Amino acid sequence: MDGGLRLGFVTGTTPDKWARTWRDYRPEPLQLVPVTESEQEKLLREHGLDMCLVRLPVDREGLHLVRLYEEVAVVVVPRDHFVTAATEVELADLGDEQLVRPHASGWRPTAEQLDWPAMTEREAVEVVAGGNGIVILPMSVARLLHRKDVVARPVTDLAPTTVGLAWLVERDDETTQAFVGVVRGRTPRSSR
Repeated sequence: MDGGLRLGFVTGTTPDKWARTWRDYRPEPLQLVPVTESEQEKLLREHGLDMCLVRLPVDREGLHLVRLYEEVAVVVVPRDHFVTAATEVELADLGDEQLVRPHASGWRPTAEQLDWPAMTEREAVEVVAGGNGIVILPMSVARLLHRKDVVARPVTDLAPTTVGLAWLVERDDETTQAFVGVVRGRTPRSSR
């Protein structure tokens, strides 16, 4: 592994605490690479990354995966939307809405949907801010993309999304395992 460890991270994940520990713990450089959910697995499999903080689901074939934490799903709506009066909502409350970006769960509102073009999370929030629909995102992504003209509320009957650390089975070497140790809380002073 010439040049250190290339760690990808999807929008909303925060590798900073592990990167700081790595710098204190190991001599190899750690390069942080922002990636989208649509490219997270492809970059791993094509060796563009050594490891990646991924948002599940991913195809586990040929990958090791350590589940790290779960994220609450939230709906992002325009500031003047009726949902803003509640502290949380259920999917039934959103049945008449336009979902501007598909959600990983496969849920779709009952109302007839427009044919929205593919868009990033940021673009979806911009469309929502314009009053043209809603989007469901992990809470961390909604916080990252927060604007004054939108509001996010937890969706209680959607399963949380899971963030994990993934790497190729063939890439399971000492350096990779050292980073897994950092993520699991090991420090230079702890033993395996």
